[in-house]
Amino acid sequence: MKHIARKRFGQHFLTDSAILHRIVEAIDPHPGDALVEIGPGLGAMTDPLVARSERLTVIELDRDLAARLRRRPELTVIEADVLKVDFSALAREAGRSLRVVGNLPYNISTPILFHLLGAVEHVEDQHFMLQKEVVERMAAGPGGKEYGRLSVMLQWRYDVESVLDVPPEAFEPPPRVESAVVRMLPLLQVAPVNPVLLGELVGVAFSQRRKLLRHTLGRWLDERGFVGSFDVQRRAEEVPVADYLQLAQSLG
Repeated sequence: MKHIARKRFGQHFLTDSAILHRIVEAIDPHPGDALVEIGPGLGAMTDPLVARSERLTVIELDRDLAARLRRRPELTVIEADVLKVDFSALAREAGRSLRVVGNLPYNISTPILFHLLGAVEHVEDQHFMLQKEVVERMAAGPGGKEYGRLSVMLQWRYDVESVLDVPPEAFEPPPRVESAVVRMLPLLQVAPVNPVLLGELVGVAFSQRRKLLRHTLGRWLDERGFVGSFDVQRRAEEVPVADYLQLAQSLG
C-alpha cells in the first residue's frame, strides 16, 4: 500500500535518483561507520546508504514507516521523536563517533540542529537536507542579513558548508521552498564557553538586529556589571563569531 506523506510530520520524500546519488557520494559511507539516518521515510536514501555501509541505524517517528523498516535485518530502527533521542548514548553503544545524516523535517529542523549540538563531541560529521534558506543562515559570515543566532551557535562548534542545491521537483510531494544539503564537521579546537550563556548573549544581540548593540546587548552587559571591552557601536550582524565567543568567555 502506498504511503501518503503526512503534513504533521513535515514529510517530503526524495525521489530524484540523480540527486540521491550525489548526496550519497557527498556522505561517502563505509562499512563499519556508525551511521545514523534521521527520518528515513520510504527508504530512498536508506537503500544506497546501507548498500555501502552494510549496517544503519534509523530514527523514524511515523509508526507505519517504522514497521516497514523493521522488516529489514540490516537496519536498527528507533521509533521515536528525534528530539528525545540520546545521541551521546548511541555513540557509546556504537563504540565510536556517529555519522548523522537525513532529510530533516523542515518544520523542526532548527530544534534538531540544536539538539544535536549537545552531542557534538560524539559526532564525526553530519549531512542534512534542509530548506536552502536555513543552510544559508547556518553557513553565513558576518555582514549580511543571513548571519544570525543560528550562524553563531553552529559555527562555534562546526565547520559548515553547503554542498548541493536541491530543487522542489526532486521531492514527492514537492515542498514550496528550495532545499540544500549541508555538511557539518565538528571543530577539533573550540572556545570553552558556557553554551547557555552564549545562547542568551547572542539571542539578546540579534533581538533587534537593525539597532546598534548598545541598545540591546550593551544594556544586557550593564545589567551584568560587565567592565571589559566590547564594541557595542556595531550591529549584531557585524560581529564575528570569534568576538561573541571571546565575550562569552570573559563573562564566565
